[in-house]
This record gives sequence, structure tokens and C-alpha cells, in this order.
Amino acid sequence: MGIHIIKMPDIGEGIAEVELVEWHVQPGATVVEDQILADVMTDKATVQVPSPVHGRVVSLGGQVGEVMAVGAELIRLEIEGEGNEHTFKTRAAASKTEAPAAPAAAPVAVAVPAQAVVAASAPAPAPVAEASSRSAAVSPHAASHAPARAVGQRPLASPAVRRRAWDLGITLQYVPGTGPAGRITHGDLDAWLARDRNATSNRTTGSLYQSNDEETQVPVIGLRRKIAQKMQESKRRIPHFTYVEEIDVTELESLRARLNSQYAAQRGKLTLLPFLARAMVLALREFPQINARFDDDAGVVTQYGAVHLGIAAQTPAGLMVPVLHHAETLDLWSCSAEVARLAEATRQGKAARDELTGSTITLTSLGPLGGIVSTPVINHPEVAIVGVNRVVERPVFLEGRVVARKLMNLSSSFDHRVVDGMHAAEFIQCIRRYLECPALLFVE
Repeated sequence: MGIHIIKMPDIGEGIAEVELVEWHVQPGATVVEDQILADVMTDKATVQVPSPVHGRVVSLGGQVGEVMAVGAELIRLEIEGEGNEHTFKTRAAASKTEAPAAPAAAPVAVAVPAQAVVAASAPAPAPVAEASSRSAAVSPHAASHAPARAVGQRPLASPAVRRRAWDLGITLQYVPGTGPAGRITHGDLDAWLARDRNATSNRTTGSLYQSNDEETQVPVIGLRRKIAQKMQESKRRIPHFTYVEEIDVTELESLRARLNSQYAAQRGKLTLLPFLARAMVLALREFPQINARFDDDAGVVTQYGAVHLGIAAQTPAGLMVPVLHHAETLDLWSCSAEVARLAEATRQGKAARDELTGSTITLTSLGPLGGIVSTPVINHPEVAIVGVNRVVERPVFLEGRVVARKLMNLSSSFDHRVVDGMHAAEFIQCIRRYLECPALLFVE
């Protein structure tokens, strides 16, 4: 019997580290060749690591949430035969012998537990982490207590204790001090709060509503961590400029209903999204500087002739952006079918890496939850994102008459380093022109 070490594989594309998001085996389990051992995540794509051999799991090289360097030990298997453990040890010894005087090189990446990442980025908790409001912290029966000191006698407490008491709504005059010379300490505040909670609990026994002090810590790992990093990077690096425009989609909705009535059985049902995609494709011909990516490190803006439209989609795991490549080549029904296919593949976690990368501009919508106005975050390194709000029917003045019209807002954000406010407004106005007169969508 021997030990076979499986190291974190090189995923390619210059990736130096990946995040371990799920184990499919545990120590003691028997595995066969090609069985999936673990899932790792690079950017927004999840990659499965299979076993190259038959064997039994001896140990795991990391915990879920750890960021591991490519080449780090992932798992150890006990197998029939010699294994490769001796080979790795020989190589390591040889590398040390070749340069005995050189200092040890720094590792490529240090495995960091997800909990540590959260703790490092989150603010330190308050000394008392009770989920109660200031008004609840003020003892409702404090007035019934006799003051802990004579009237006019100033309670002794440090500035930190006084500040905390103020934040909690506690009157120090009523708090007994156990420190030197009767000084009030943080422990005295804790005891006072505990006594107030017990008294409140005794008074509310049998109440219709019960307090709930439960706290749950949720590690930010996997896709959730990638989303957080992406959003933070976008807001940190991009000066956002948001422009909101109201659009009358009454004629567009009428056209969509007629097309669905006539062609839905043969070609599928159309939503608003294919019309929006078509309007964006046409508008980008007039504003190519918006169909672009900005490499701010190199100081280069790359404008694209092809429209690779990112479609922000909510999945059970979190927000992802599948890409409708070459949207300029698709008609309404082709666009609708491809969007549906991408959305389903993304929700099931089966979208390929190239289906989740390469977008040049993004379209985002909350559908029926779209609200009135939103401020979408740009998908870095793109320079624009078009956000769609819900369609509502409202009375408007039209040719001197009050009529009911279907209105929808576009709330869109732009990278103000690349896109001037005037050009952003003109771009959205161009989309508006196509949507308000939908016949223009079919005029080349």
C-alpha cells in the first residue's frame, strides 16, 4: 500500500489560487477513478476536481472556504502500489539541497479560512452585542430604583464607560459602582443590563410576543464571497454616475402581446428583454464608447464592435451574469431562446466558464420587483449597466387628454471617467426612442 497525493490542479488562464467550496468525500471513504473529489471556484466558475486513481481517503488538505494555491496538497489517498508520496518528498529534498543558503521562499498563497476573511473585513463587535434598541436598553423600571449615590454626587466612571452608558441609554446615577472609590466599570454596566433584562422578562411572561436574542454567523464563502469582492471592487474603482429616464412602453407592450398571440405556439413567448436587448444593440452603434471595457491599470479603453450582453440573473447561490455573446446577430426569438437557455444553465450551476465571462455591457432587471428607481453597480471592467424597473400603468396627459399609459423607468449607471453625462443621457434617450416607437427596432 502506498500514499497518492493529489495536488490542486492548474486551472489555466494564469490562475494562481482557487477557493475550496465543497468536499464530495470525507476521510475513510473509498473512491474510484474519475470520481469527483471536490469543487473549487475561480472567479465565478466552479470547477470539479476528479480522482485520477482508485483508493481510500486518508486526509483532506483544506477546509471549505479556504483559498488554496495551485499546487498545494488537496487530498491524500491510500492506494494499491507505491504511490507518489516518495516522489514528492524526493523533489522537495532536492530543491532544498540545491540552495542550502537561500532563505525559504514565501508561499504563493496562504490558505485563509472564510471566517477569517469575514472577521478581517467586518468591524469589531460592540462590548455588548445584544440585538436591542436604545429604547429597550433604557430600564423601564429605573425610576423605581433608589439612586446608587446621594443627590448631587457625581458618579465616577471613565470616559469609555460614560460613552457606552450614553449609547445604551443608562443613567449612571442609578448604577452601583464596584471599582475603587465606587467607580463604575464595564462589568457594572453588564450587570445592570442583565438585571433589566431579567426584570423585563418577568414582567412579560405570558406575553403574546417573545423576545428572540438568537444570533447566527454565516460564513461568506464560494459565490457569495466572489460577489462581495466583485461589488466592492466595482464601487472602489469606478466613479458611478446614474441616469434615470421614464419610457412609455404602451406601444411596445401592445406589439409584444400581438406577436405572442400570433407566434408563441411556434416560436415561443417573448418577454420585454429581447426588445430591450435589440434596442441596446442599435443604440450602441451610435455610441460605441459605451460598449467598452476600461483597463484603468493600463489606462486603455477598448471599444467593441460585437455586443456581448451580460444578463444579470439571480440564482439560488447568488447573483451571476451569463453572457449573450454576439447579441447583434440575434432576432427577437433567437435572443429569447438563448437567454432562457443561459438562465436555466446558470440556475442549475451548469453554465460553462465562457458563458459567464466576456461581457461588454450588462442589462439588469428585478422584474416585477423592479421598483421605481435603482442604482445598479457596474460590472467591472465594463463602463455601463442598464437597469430596468417595473412597468406600471399611470394617467398621463397626451394631446390635451388624460389617458392611461404603461410607463417604465430605465435606471442606468456609467463610468464617469469614460462616459460623459451628456453622452450617457443621449444613449438612454436613443434606447427610449426605439422602445417608444418599436417599428424602428426592425428598420436597418
